[in-house]
Amino acid sequence: MGNLAEVVELREQLAGALMPYGFEVYPFQVGWYNAVLEPAFHLPYPDDTLAFVVLSTPSMFEKAFKPFLAEHTLQKLRDPIDQCISYHLSLAKEHFPSHKVDVIYDYELHPNRRPKALMQTAAHVSGAAYYYQRKDVSQDPWGEKKMFGVCVHARFGGWFAIRAVTLFADVQAPGLQQTPPMDCIQSQEDRMQLLELFNFHWRDGRYRDVLQAQERYSAEQTLYFATPPGERLKLLEMWGQLHLSPSG
Repeated sequence: MGNLAEVVELREQLAGALMPYGFEVYPFQVGWYNAVLEPAFHLPYPDDTLAFVVLSTPSMFEKAFKPFLAEHTLQKLRDPIDQCISYHLSLAKEHFPSHKVDVIYDYELHPNRRPKALMQTAAHVSGAAYYYQRKDVSQDPWGEKKMFGVCVHARFGGWFAIRAVTLFADVQAPGLQQTPPMDCIQSQEDRMQLLELFNFHWRDGRYRDVLQAQERYSAEQTLYFATPPGERLKLLEMWGQLHLSPSG
């Protein structure tokens, strides 16, 4: 069991381990997440289980990724950013030796290809970022078109990423109060523009600037994420920041 004081302490410890490297953490109860999803997507934990969503902010590239590249040998067959995130969350887990801590990464899938966790839903229920979907547009103009939703952060706009859900499987937080995310795109026109830019023009990244962000990706970071994943190792090699494991 966990009282609110323990929840606060765990949050401070997790944030202390991750914030210096450009990450943010937001707590939520598993039940908040499960309540808004179909059973097929539920996390298999009791409703009051304590969880955190982990975001990377624009500063992660300089504070975590570049030092990681300089100090570690990459596995050729894994995405470099994924390796960096996994490294830092593994270090963070070491702060909690007396707890059962499970981490679900944004790229993890079940054998049927269904995501193990819906990161944007987790971000919304934790209050980290508002998940705008077509149901948030009162007069839907898209007919039969499939429209994906997108999260917007009150400070970073679209210049952030949701990296993982960290679950304290042995901690219950029944007294945790839910904080709604800030609804920072309030006009119907702006919501429509956001969804259209994200769905039809996501490669150019304009959806990230529907809200004026306090901090954005650097030009170098923007180039890195705009580069197709299969070509990113070449980009790092060109930058002289690549150390590959011979075994892959």
